[in-house]
Amino acid sequence: MELRHFTAFIAVAEELHFGRAAEKLHVAQPALSHMIRSLEKDLGTPLFERTTRRVRLTSSGEALLEPARSIQVQVDGARRIARAAQEGEVGRVRVGFGGTSGYSILSLLAREVARRHPGISLELHPRTYSGDAALALRDEGMDLAIVSPPVPAGIDVHVIREERVMVAMPSDHELAGRESVSMNELHDQAFISYPASHGSKVRESMMRMCDEAGFLPHIAQEAPDPYSLLALVGAQVGIAIVVESSEHIRIDGVTYVPLAEGANAFTLALGWRHSNASTALARVLDIAREILPLPWT
Repeated sequence: MELRHFTAFIAVAEELHFGRAAEKLHVAQPALSHMIRSLEKDLGTPLFERTTRRVRLTSSGEALLEPARSIQVQVDGARRIARAAQEGEVGRVRVGFGGTSGYSILSLLAREVARRHPGISLELHPRTYSGDAALALRDEGMDLAIVSPPVPAGIDVHVIREERVMVAMPSDHELAGRESVSMNELHDQAFISYPASHGSKVRESMMRMCDEAGFLPHIAQEAPDPYSLLALVGAQVGIAIVVESSEHIRIDGVTYVPLAEGANAFTLALGWRHSNASTALARVLDIAREILPLPWT
């Protein structure tokens, strides 16, 4: 019993005519008749009543028709899945991201991937900040990630944008009404930051700029994600250094003020392992290069 036997059976059952069924399948009529006889032999029962004037299904043939169609649908589906996998249209891509920029970028990318390639699933790993994300790419724990160069050897990047760095502060803070503030004006402030263990490039930028301004920041509290960080700012626990894409997060009691030293201080990019041969990843990268050019606005 072979799949072609079921295909032949369905064709004859639908046409109830061996000649028309043979034409439909683009085979010779004797070959079609042979396949039907082989199927009937395997099943041990006749499937058609044949006369010189008509062909009709036996009760066994009628019982077999829907299961045969179901088998054909499943086989056709398996073929489509196999072809799609070969062409990179199905698969899983593990994506690490953190910070407000990552949420907005991945939301846009995920919608477009779902629209164009519904067979590709993005397995999203939030709270994977740039430093840890780059290491996860290197160690094959992730396929794609939001990173901030420089990155380890073997990681390719597609730069999305250059972001300026801002200060998130309580709305009643004495500096909240300023058009901009300088880092050396913040030396006596309490800071809220991401934990050093997260590998956050925003934290690294904050520490570097504080050092260049000649002071070590007093970190009053650490927060695991941008929403918690900004909630602490709104609760007047301290101020925080953030990227400009944080401005779309509106939390009562939080004001954003540009940092004078923060113009284009943070490079945002997609990173992936150069040796990753995943065709699904290649399809996602094609979309990313199209919809996330530099500059991204």
